[in-house]
Amino acid sequence: MGFGSYDESEQQQQTATDDEDVEAVNVHENAHEGEMTFESNASTDELVSQLGAMKDRDDD
Repeated sequence: MGFGSYDESEQQQQTATDDEDVEAVNVHENAHEGEMTFESNASTDELVSQLGAMKDRDDD
């Protein structure tokens, strides 16, 4: 084979015979629908200040 040529058999779809007994992955296994709520005694200004402090730490 010269430069730029290829083996046509490599371009055909190949099947994996070793993986036939493997179960499929369920990507929705841990998907949850619902709502989350929480209560805090902190004011909005305090929470925004804490968020700013966390962002500043990440920048360092």
